[in-house]
Amino acid sequence: MTTVLIADDQPLQRFGSRMLLESQDDMTVVGEAANGSEAVRMAAELHPDVILMDIRMPGLDGIEATRRITAAGDRTRILIVTTFDLDEYAYAGLRAGASGFLVKDAQPEELLSGIRAVATGDAVVAPSLTRRLLDAYVHHLPTDPTTETTPHEDPRLASLTDREREILTVIGKGWTNTEIATRLHLAESTVKTHVGRILAKTGSRDRIQAVILAYDTKLVQPS
Repeated sequence: MTTVLIADDQPLQRFGSRMLLESQDDMTVVGEAANGSEAVRMAAELHPDVILMDIRMPGLDGIEATRRITAAGDRTRILIVTTFDLDEYAYAGLRAGASGFLVKDAQPEELLSGIRAVATGDAVVAPSLTRRLLDAYVHHLPTDPTTETTPHEDPRLASLTDREREILTVIGKGWTNTEIATRLHLAESTVKTHVGRILAKTGSRDRIQAVILAYDTKLVQPS
């Protein structure tokens, strides 16, 4: 059973999401938050598997709430829901630690499959879409001063082998596991092993965070 917390300042939106989720045999809604502060508090109390996080909420917004929840080190994964599919808020949410994002007008099946994917540790956003999102908005967001180093200087990359560094680079370029296997002449199972080791060594929660890491450490430059 996947437990879900709904964080949205619109009661009707929360009601609709609850009705959809509770119609599923493998999901249950454990709570509703009307703002970011409530989401942070309820996440700490309830430890849900997934939080559906709105971005624009009064007081503490969804981005800062996401940052605080992921910084706490809980297993909870966050799925950002936003009005626009390619806006700076979605990128900021991913950088804050969300495992993916969907638009609010997504089909019910998309939302359900997104929750299931996030709950199992997968990223909801396709690699190619992630690349376009990052390319579009990386220049419009404040620079993180902690990442102003070259790839060889960044401590997060220090433990990677040459092959793992190579694979992290192409992950950042939006390559899927199948593409990596084909182009680098590796078995797909080997690629999956490498990806798992990269995530573990760099402390990345999922593939999206690995893509952001590749950008932050300058392994990949925006197009």
